[in-house]
Amino acid sequence: MKTLRDAKVGETVKVLKLHGEGAVKRRIMDMGITKGVEVYVRKLAPLGDPIEVNVRNYELSIRKADAEIIEVE
Repeated sequence: MKTLRDAKVGETVKVLKLHGEGAVKRRIMDMGITKGVEVYVRKLAPLGDPIEVNVRNYELSIRKADAEIIEVE
């Protein structure tokens, strides 16, 4: 299983499934990361956390812990 955390900078991936439960899953969905959406990984912070991505034509920073529950292809 590949997650958003495993995606490399400059890569575009498609979301397959959101793992996790409750408030964390709801918050990620509210940010626009839902099944089937394409996510472009723009860059990593100098220490590796957070990850900056483009989703639905806007920029978003997401923690690696949250990126780990997003399954991608």
